[in-house]
Amino acid sequence: MKGPHVLIVGCGYVGRRLARQLQGDYQVTATTRSAERAAALKRDGIDATVLDLDRLRTSSQIPERLDQAAICYLAPPPGSGESDLRLDRFFQIATVPPQTFVYISTTGVYGDTKGALVDESAPVQPMTDRARRRVSAEEMVRVWCTERHVRRVVLRVPGIYGPGRLPLERLRKAEPTLRDQDAGVTNRIHVDDLVAACVAAIRNPEARGVYNVTDGTSHTSTQFLDRVAALAQLPLAPRVSMDEAQLTFSPERLSFLNESRRISNERMLVNLGVRLRYAQLDEGIRQALDEEGRRTTDNRPWSQ
Repeated sequence: MKGPHVLIVGCGYVGRRLARQLQGDYQVTATTRSAERAAALKRDGIDATVLDLDRLRTSSQIPERLDQAAICYLAPPPGSGESDLRLDRFFQIATVPPQTFVYISTTGVYGDTKGALVDESAPVQPMTDRARRRVSAEEMVRVWCTERHVRRVVLRVPGIYGPGRLPLERLRKAEPTLRDQDAGVTNRIHVDDLVAACVAAIRNPEARGVYNVTDGTSHTSTQFLDRVAALAQLPLAPRVSMDEAQLTFSPERLSFLNESRRISNERMLVNLGVRLRYAQLDEGIRQALDEEGRRTTDNRPWSQ
């Protein structure tokens, strides 16, 4: 094996594609919560081990190495509470400081800006417990990295789409969506462009601090759904008003729909050096549909 070591914590949908991208230049080790998922990663040629951060003991060990180029922390916070106890447990047993710590956060930390454009200098104003846990986690990362002189890169990410992550089933089931005039503005990123941002965070020694990772376009969730429907040749989703949605949509879905913001990606492009493959939404959706079609033909399951 050649190259320095990269540890991917929480190797799911994004982590699997990131591991493939890094292999060849780095020794990659991935962690996942279950033995079944670890076995699936190994079948895919990715060195994987089980690390359940909800059942972690102080005697547990992280697959660290002295030549630790980076830790890419992709594991989400728990579904409840005010802080990220998973990240806290991880930091308690991490013994080898990496050169770089990459943390995947969310643009949800900005809260509702009523559609105004925000960049990394904007204050965090989380409106949900989910976003507040991310703010807490970002601060934990800052403190941990500062104390250990580790280069810190926080990637604030909006909705991720890509192969296996398109709302095709919702469209086939004719599940309703908001009328466009009631839907707030949002942003997205194709999974492969997010992976490119992670790779740039590791390889660019000047990268540090916070970066928004989006494709640079702003649209409503309804517009995104309509583009998927058009390109997949499926019927448009039925429309409902916000008043009707309050009665039928899940609280989690409503929490996304109640926020509206436009996210600037200028710092990502200029300072992080990411070259987007899918700056245009239609191009990203077409790629996702093409890859999904190939996998369906091969009868290969999608990883989670």
